[in-house]
Amino acid sequence: MTTRILGIESSCDETAAAIVVDGREILSSVVASQVEIHRKYGGVVPELASREHLRDIVPVVREALEQARLSLADIDAIGVTRGPGLIGSLLVGLTYGKVLAMSLGKPLVPVNHLEGHVHAVLLQAHLDKREPEMPAVCLIVSGGHTVLYEVKSELLPAGAARVSGLPSPSRFVYSRIGQTRDDAAGEAYDKVAKILALGYPGGPVMDQLAAHGNPEAIRFTPPVTKGNPHDFSFSGIKTAVLRHVRAHPEMQAEISARRGGALARGERKAEQLRPLCSAATLDLVASFQKSVTSDLVNRSLAAAEQRGVRSVLVSGGVAANSELRRTFAAQGPRAGFDVFFPSQALSTDNAAMIAAAAFSHLLAGELADNQLNAEANFPLA
Repeated sequence: MTTRILGIESSCDETAAAIVVDGREILSSVVASQVEIHRKYGGVVPELASREHLRDIVPVVREALEQARLSLADIDAIGVTRGPGLIGSLLVGLTYGKVLAMSLGKPLVPVNHLEGHVHAVLLQAHLDKREPEMPAVCLIVSGGHTVLYEVKSELLPAGAARVSGLPSPSRFVYSRIGQTRDDAAGEAYDKVAKILALGYPGGPVMDQLAAHGNPEAIRFTPPVTKGNPHDFSFSGIKTAVLRHVRAHPEMQAEISARRGGALARGERKAEQLRPLCSAATLDLVASFQKSVTSDLVNRSLAAAEQRGVRSVLVSGGVAANSELRRTFAAQGPRAGFDVFFPSQALSTDNAAMIAAAAFSHLLAGELADNQLNAEANFPLA
């Protein structure tokens, strides 16, 4: 017996729908991105995001069904993001999911967006036939979140095994280890990209430009967080970049030229911006990236050692960063840890991770009724 779950995700600026079987097999995954709409504003505009979700939600769900070659009648449950996220955006996906569940008489399963990112790693691990050992430490790092969790698995009662057809279905329990005290890592990337006139979103472009700079050129002071050593802080390095630029007038002139030239013409790809970046700018970008990624890796591995786990999971939009992946791949095994990443497509917001996370909640009977509401600040633990 298989369980087909339709996942719906609309927490920020991507409208997504996917169908996943038994929390493991992806039949379809569709994402409608709003990057081009928000690019000229240098960040997500909540009202515009909500309007675009209203336009995209029906065709995105329809396309997910078509790709899976299924109809709504074939769906066994609806998994939908409850939060955290932008309240207007969340309400679009949540309301549509509630209407579908009521009209079809199907179970409605609320999912925490952050838990979805954990399951993005588990989905990829299953595809790779390389399951992580539990408990594990998970770093969720994106434009809106930088947080560390310990993830433990618990076997569900025997009745859940009969319903799912799986020999030992489990659910996951989370405890927060650390979080950012100010900017999320992805947010710091976007703010530094804005300072340097490298466009929005800043992360992908800066990652590509960093490959042409010297990461040792500028030594940024590592963040020091009093109290919890597993907490993050990235506002200091953002300010350090700003001070560096202000101390170098030639860089300010270069930034003005990019802003009034390439960005004004809509040229925002790394290959378009690289000829307009001096060696000093490329070194600054590479040094910034090394400082951020080193801090993320060092604190994650320290948390894993402190908790006595062997597996480290890394997810969220910044998990697509090539330097972060390389650093974890080099340092993780050397320190005795197995490190797991999702694919590039599963790193960023998607609905396959929501449908996967919904599966264990469905088996545990953790369902919602039509009174379910969105929560902009919805804690995972």
